[in-house]
Amino acid sequence: MNLAHLSDEALLALCERGDEDALGELYDRHGGVAYGLALRIVRNEALAEDAVQEAFLTVWRTAARFVPEQAAASTWLLTIVHRRAVDLVRREERRRSEPLNGVAEPVAQESAEDIAWLRFERERVQEALRQLPDEQREAIELAYYGGFTQTELAERLGQPVGTIKSRMFVGLRRLRDLLDVEAKEQRWSPRQSTS
Repeated sequence: MNLAHLSDEALLALCERGDEDALGELYDRHGGVAYGLALRIVRNEALAEDAVQEAFLTVWRTAARFVPEQAAASTWLLTIVHRRAVDLVRREERRRSEPLNGVAEPVAQESAEDIAWLRFERERVQEALRQLPDEQREAIELAYYGGFTQTELAERLGQPVGTIKSRMFVGLRRLRDLLDVEAKEQRWSPRQSTS
């Protein structure tokens, strides 16, 4: 069956039901971008291939966890690629830092507080992104998660480069304003007690 006419979200729904062709179509659409993103992070072709393979395996296993209201399917997929690539970099760093005699020294772990803070910040940014107009959000997500240049975005979206630059500039400025307002609202005033 030809699945080219289906949206990424529909393909993920088919993946959830075990449709291997749907996963293949997702790979055909996003595999190149995913590999480019992974390669920028791991800086090694074989590791980038591993990151992409692990990411698509994760997509296959966890398609039911995708929530369309939280992010575009391509953003969700590329976030998984990003995480797998970072995991591979950390794994390689640990492997290289282990002494040859087989006795590993303790590796510094991120504290629970650091992990919670990063999760909180990620959610803040994602919420702010959802408030942007679709064209601005799409350009920013493709540039950040997909690693596209403005010229590549213009070609991919069929828009002049100037339009892409404008969308990104206005979108990033609006994103910054949204995050600044939210941060100010969350700060405590000097009169609030800490008891």
